[in-house]
Amino acid sequence: MNLLVTSLRLVLATLLMCSVAYPALFLALGHLVFPESARGHLVRSSEGTVIGSRLVAQSFTSDGYFWPRPSAVDYHADAAGGSNLAPTNPELAVRTADLVRRLGATADRPLPAELATASGSGLDPHISLAGALFQIDRVAAARQVDAARVRTLVEKLAFQPGGPLAPDPIVNVLELNLALDQACSAP
Repeated sequence: MNLLVTSLRLVLATLLMCSVAYPALFLALGHLVFPESARGHLVRSSEGTVIGSRLVAQSFTSDGYFWPRPSAVDYHADAAGGSNLAPTNPELAVRTADLVRRLGATADRPLPAELATASGSGLDPHISLAGALFQIDRVAAARQVDAARVRTLVEKLAFQPGGPLAPDPIVNVLELNLALDQACSAP
């Protein structure tokens, strides 16, 4: 019986250390060292309401906004995952053809690949600079502003996430759309 009580104490102590103390320590450390990251990089309105996160894509469907990559999980952060559709799957071909049509791609103006394919998580908040530039005419027309003004904003917000190691610039869609709302009237 004494051995059983000792074993239960050891299990309880290990459980508390691994399930409570260790995560609490790293959560506190994260809030001290990287407070913005620990809070999920939340974006708030001027009233303090959470609008979204810089780390998770959300759906934008209005022509006056830049659209993110398609999401296999309909942008639900609690259900992250890819579509797992093979390139030969007819469902993928139908979905891609619909996106190509909606975005106005033609043989002379091909669609950047990431605007037709979902990311591995279905929640990628970034698009390539080419993907953003492809959408400028639609966004500018919907907002009735000069396309050059929108292009300047896109180029201003583009960045290289890996510096010289990843030279292809990307743009955060939520940040771009919020900046667009500030610079031009919302649709």
